[in-house]
Amino acid sequence: MSSPTEPSATPDFLNHDRPPVPDLVVPRGVQPFHLHDRPVRGRLVRLGPLADALLTRHDSHPTVTALAGQALALTAGLAAALKFRGSFSLQAKGDGPVPMLLADCTDAGALRGYARANDERLAALLAGAPAPDAAALLGQGYLAFTCDQGPEMDRYQGIVAIEGTTLTEMTGTYFRTSEQIATHVHLACARTEAGWRAAALILERVAGEGGIGEMDRDAQDDAWRTAVALAATLTDAELLDDALPGERLLHRLFALEGLALDRARALSYGCRCSRAKLSGVLAGFGEEDLDHMAEDGTITMTCEFCNIGFRFDRAELRGTEG
Repeated sequence: MSSPTEPSATPDFLNHDRPPVPDLVVPRGVQPFHLHDRPVRGRLVRLGPLADALLTRHDSHPTVTALAGQALALTAGLAAALKFRGSFSLQAKGDGPVPMLLADCTDAGALRGYARANDERLAALLAGAPAPDAAALLGQGYLAFTCDQGPEMDRYQGIVAIEGTTLTEMTGTYFRTSEQIATHVHLACARTEAGWRAAALILERVAGEGGIGEMDRDAQDDAWRTAVALAATLTDAELLDDALPGERLLHRLFALEGLALDRARALSYGCRCSRAKLSGVLAGFGEEDLDHMAEDGTITMTCEFCNIGFRFDRAELRGTEG
């Protein structure tokens, strides 16, 4: 039997609604914090073994996997700010070798994502640039951040053109133009001895027009610059180090700045595919379309997130008429 963190070699779930994906929870995946009497709040995101479980569902080139891991960590951190039941998603669509990058996370911390690559175009890019940046991978296109509050509420979506060389810079463009919030974002993803790891540190400047504590606007500006300067000392290795607890990492950075830890949030393996859902999708197709999908009497639908295939007997499916 294959490991539960790896795609099944024989993805045939004719008699099962849910595939055997990992039942994995990271209890302290997101650590929110703020700096007392300073205009700074933040979130430290560390996916731990969840990163490896999510990223190894697809056999992608490491540079693509690293980009997907950064997107997962960023999305988990931004979703932690949700004040309602729903989900937060990041989507990048471009004309490059990785035309689609998607990650989403629910208010409960269920996380999923994937990067879709064009193998021929990616190979051509790697031949000339062995370590391409996000801009080269995604090409020209757009970055969309979406808050989905459920079917009874309108979705909120912010869309910006892909600008910058890294996903961090692209995110900064979004916050400056759409949210008009000063931010500092550090994203990291790499394959370690323990497997793939992904993490993020996100700082946001809190509005304090009337003053914060005894701080006037100039003092607030200085406090923000200090927090950003301290955050900039953080290395990728520290962010991804399983042996360095998140609380200790934050104390290293901000202990002298009034660090206050808020309640940690869990993250979990969050692919929500099921045989029942996919069966409902197939029911919306016409009989002729279903016939075209079938191969040797079987229709296989593969979840793009967890890379699991569900097989359906064509003879047991009834499509729409007309």
